[in-house]
Amino acid sequence: MVLDVRNVSKDFGRFRALSGVSLQVKEGEVYGFIGPNGAGKTTTIRTILGIYQASEGSVSIFGQDAWQDAVEIHRRIAYVPGDVSLWPNLTGGEVIDLFINLRGGKASDKRDVLIERFKLDPSKKCRTYSKGNRQKVALIAAFATDADLYIFDEPTSGLDPLMERVFHDCVMEVKRAGKSVLLSSHILSEVEKLCDRVAIIREGQIIENGTLDELRHLTRMNVKVKTKMPVSFEGISGVHQVDKIDDYTTFHVDASYLGEVISHLATFDVIDLQSSPPSLEELFMIHYQGETLQKEAGD
Repeated sequence: MVLDVRNVSKDFGRFRALSGVSLQVKEGEVYGFIGPNGAGKTTTIRTILGIYQASEGSVSIFGQDAWQDAVEIHRRIAYVPGDVSLWPNLTGGEVIDLFINLRGGKASDKRDVLIERFKLDPSKKCRTYSKGNRQKVALIAAFATDADLYIFDEPTSGLDPLMERVFHDCVMEVKRAGKSVLLSSHILSEVEKLCDRVAIIREGQIIENGTLDELRHLTRMNVKVKTKMPVSFEGISGVHQVDKIDDYTTFHVDASYLGEVISHLATFDVIDLQSSPPSLEELFMIHYQGETLQKEAGD
């Protein structure tokens, strides 16, 4: 196991920012860590990096303690935060070289290729850079090093869609090289494209984790059907939010009832039937809307 976080809690005075957070990142996988701003993503990552010491629980990276062995561990980690601060009087190229040298590496052709891919002018002073260009400097420095674990905390903040695509390509390249990636984001489409497994964090607690297929199994399928005869779902379990759009009937069905519902639809002479799993965004909203509804019911 590359990263093993077990029952981590973090208190700031009387405020508990994290409560029993557990997640594991395997070798060669991209692990998505999602939640809205303030849910605890950055606090978890800072605890993983040894910036914060956990109030309870443990963090192991490469089999070593994240706090006691932080210096040795960081030689094998590349980290990019969501808001990069750089030395204003250095050029972007100088900062990239500094980061590479701090890790014991040296400038290489890979650095120059990444500068070209991210369309960065390395001769400009960092004080002239926009937020997006500051992110590019950090991303280039990270991907130019031969790390074993890449940790990204909202890494595409400030990047335009073209540069987001370059970032996605770089993530898949390090994955193919057998490296591991922990990607924290609130951009659900980004996580859905890149990640093998996902953890959803809410108010400092992991509320769901697994592969996207495993998470989708816990919720409803989207179905769109066109039939010769009008459809009725009277007496049929597991069907929700039935609607009529032009000649089609749309609805959601609990995964465990899908076979039964399709057999029922066949009695109405199906002309066309389309089904799709819920998107990551739909899974995410189910969890958060459910929490909101529970709170409103309790008020």
